Amino acid sequence: MQTYLLFQQFNGSSLAENSTACPENATICDGTSCILPEDNFNETLSVVLSTVLTIMLALVMFSMGCNVELKNFWGHIKRPWGIFVGFLCQFGIMPLTAFLLSLAFNILPIQAVVVLIMGCCPGGTASNVIAYWVDGDMDLSISMTTCSTLLAMGMMPLCLFIYTKMWTDSDAIVLPYDSIGISLVALVIPVSFGIFVNHKWPSKAKIILKVGSIVGAILIVAIAVVGGILYKGSWIISPKLWIIGTIFPAAGYSLGFFLARVAGLSWHRCRTVSLETGMQNTQLCSTIVQLSFSPEQLELMFTFPLIYSIFQLLFALLILGGYRLYRRHHVKTKTDVEKTEQKEDSTSNAKINGGFVSNEIK
Repeated sequence: MQTYLLFQQFNGSSLAENSTACPENATICDGTSCILPEDNFNETLSVVLSTVLTIMLALVMFSMGCNVELKNFWGHIKRPWGIFVGFLCQFGIMPLTAFLLSLAFNILPIQAVVVLIMGCCPGGTASNVIAYWVDGDMDLSISMTTCSTLLAMGMMPLCLFIYTKMWTDSDAIVLPYDSIGISLVALVIPVSFGIFVNHKWPSKAKIILKVGSIVGAILIVAIAVVGGILYKGSWIISPKLWIIGTIFPAAGYSLGFFLARVAGLSWHRCRTVSLETGMQNTQLCSTIVQLSFSPEQLELMFTFPLIYSIFQLLFALLILGGYRLYRRHHVKTKTDVEKTEQKEDSTSNAKINGGFVSNEIK
């Protein structure tokens, strides 16, 4: 009996010592590694915010559709060279880059799998908003996002089968085809309405586009902030994943631009392909990870999709800032072009009519 009491006292003192390391309400506690029970408030907040963000995203995609001309969009579908280059970047470059980064940093198998899942995901809708701000080809951007989401139904299982078999059985990864289908519907329907509005009422479409582009930029930042708040308990992960999360999107942007240029695409289409390559559907990656792994495994890599999301946004903003500075100092604005045309017209008319050219024109 005395031995039992001593054991109880020892246990009590040990728990008291570890109380600062692990909360009392932890469901799993292994040293300093703890998993807390589900927070109902966080769960409710997540559902509410995801609903609001989905509605807002649909409105933003509607406004992006207002910048798409049906003739040009159909032209990309009929002559899909740009889409094919984007396909090679999306399901060729990105999975291979994920595989090479996982090998180079020698990360844990479970961490390598989540990096590969990110690399195999289709392009995200945020790329359409950034493509608008960098004067990209919106027809190509939206057709690439649509096609990559549709092709992800077959390409994601294939890429995961090829690249993950040295770390895990690809059958262990659960692909949420319903989420991919919802993403496709949430993209196609609003964009279709936007294309229709642009066809019928082009002047109103321009107003909708300006408002939607601003809302879209705010929404991209809001999603990153909300993700950081909801998953604040999962930030302590391997430094190697932080480094990969920084390098990976930068490599996607750079390699996508390089391949598009080698393929002979124009500069504004190269910018478009670059953004479509680097900006992944991180929400889809998070869904796959949550469906496929246990709470103990999630602790090792759950935050990686959010880390990738933050750095893909930061690099996209750097690209946007760099392009805007370049445009301001090296590219003629529309007003400058109109003035140049007026000047040339005045000069040619003077020569034809035998008149004189004023000093202002000279």
